[in-house]
Amino acid sequence: MAENQMAQYGELLHELKEKIKVAQMKVIHAINNELLTVYWEIGNAISSQEKAVGWGGKIVDKLAADLKAEFPQMKGLSPRNIRYMRDFAIAYPFFLNKDIKNPEYIENKDVIILQQAAAKLPWGHHQLLLTKLKSADERAFYIKKTVQNGWSRSVLEYQIDIGLFKTQGALVNNFNTTIPSYECDLTTQIFKDPYNFDFIMLNEKAKERDLENALMTHVTKVLLELGAGFAFMGRQRKFEIGGKEFFFDLLFYHTKLRRHVIIELKIGEFEPEYIGKMNFYLSIADDQLKGVYDEAAIGLILCKTNHKVVAEYALRDVTKPIGIAEYRITQQLPADFKDELPSIEDIEQRIGDEIMENQKSEEAKINTILDKLHNLNSEETN
Repeated sequence: MAENQMAQYGELLHELKEKIKVAQMKVIHAINNELLTVYWEIGNAISSQEKAVGWGGKIVDKLAADLKAEFPQMKGLSPRNIRYMRDFAIAYPFFLNKDIKNPEYIENKDVIILQQAAAKLPWGHHQLLLTKLKSADERAFYIKKTVQNGWSRSVLEYQIDIGLFKTQGALVNNFNTTIPSYECDLTTQIFKDPYNFDFIMLNEKAKERDLENALMTHVTKVLLELGAGFAFMGRQRKFEIGGKEFFFDLLFYHTKLRRHVIIELKIGEFEPEYIGKMNFYLSIADDQLKGVYDEAAIGLILCKTNHKVVAEYALRDVTKPIGIAEYRITQQLPADFKDELPSIEDIEQRIGDEIMENQKSEEAKINTILDKLHNLNSEETN
């Protein structure tokens, strides 16, 4: 009886926790919506006055000071933040749907959908978007991605800095002939070209295994670069076929696509024969890894350089989904920059010289102290 009561209590506690979490999220969203609404109204009023009577930039400083005097406890009333409010209102003129008398006559209804998505982002995200992006299309792209993936401000900044808007969906692939049309666009947008692995450094003599080791040292950053939905399943995954062993460089699973993703790393330029090997690996994955509810695996070949025309020819008539992209890593220092740096021998010599100087300095201090002690002892003796 006691066990049954404890089980019921556990279920009740879990249910109440979930209800409280949902209520907390509703409160957070409501507060955020109210804050953005106030900021938009302030920004829209300033923008309207600027257009109507030609206000100058100094009026914002005066408004900031007067509003701060009236509401001393309210944060976010600095001149800089008020300028963000004005830019926010200009960027999203239909942010308040109640101001739209006939929304059905707006030429681009996507504007309404976009600004509804924008209302879900915290103010810090909007400051970042307004600071770094001037293009409305780019802002729309990152707003949708942030809402879909729940990006923090730092992750959003990272995705902007690496240029996800320009790289996503840019890789050479055969998805349009190997993946059903209803899923093809989604799949294409999940992958990109190039991939930015600038958190690792390799020299010119590095091999594929060196690249793989470096990536696995920073597997969290690799997952961030690949994008949302990728789950890491292993490296050098071994399979035995006909008495021979074969290894996948990196194996992932994409939760939204419900597909395994095999990544092959190539330290040099793309070669057409890589397609045959990847096609073979995909057959193994579909036979030995694919579950009842899984779709066919996807192959991604990452090369240091990729000649797109050659890649397109190589993919022609291939029946399994394969994408080919480049990766970017931090290379060795340029030769002209290396010349400006001291050699190992120079560094060793400098360290040796400094040690010698320090030793001489310490010896001098010790000798001074010894002399003082000697003189003191002589005085006491006399």
